[in-house]
Amino acid sequence: MAVAAGGRLDESQTITWVPLARRRRRARGFDQAELLANALAHRAGLPVRGLLERVRETDPQARRSAADRRKALAGAFRVVAPPPPRVVLVDDVLTTGATAGACATALRDAGTSTVGVVTAARALNGPLPGRCYARDVWILS
Repeated sequence: MAVAAGGRLDESQTITWVPLARRRRRARGFDQAELLANALAHRAGLPVRGLLERVRETDPQARRSAADRRKALAGAFRVVAPPPPRVVLVDDVLTTGATAGACATALRDAGTSTVGVVTAARALNGPLPGRCYARDVWILS
């Protein structure tokens, strides 16, 4: 399956998602990023695993600057299962890349060598973050 922005999905990758805060998931009854990850995994024929959990609730990030978002999200996620070497992280919307960067940092610190990011939408309030402020992260949106 070909994708945009310099990446490809292949059989060596495992798909995961940015977990929604527990309170928000309860209120909505679902996690949109998880639904997107499952749909992408099904279409691409790749495994999907819940590798992350949000360890602290964060306030909505919509009105924060990129620097404030990175600060607020630092340490907000932890890995709950041994991650594979190559992970594709799915989120619903990419704005500054702070959430994807925080998740990618947690995955990389746990042993993942490459983290790709796939989003359903891209907020148009600034330039596309080239590396999500984390090591070896590529973005597809």
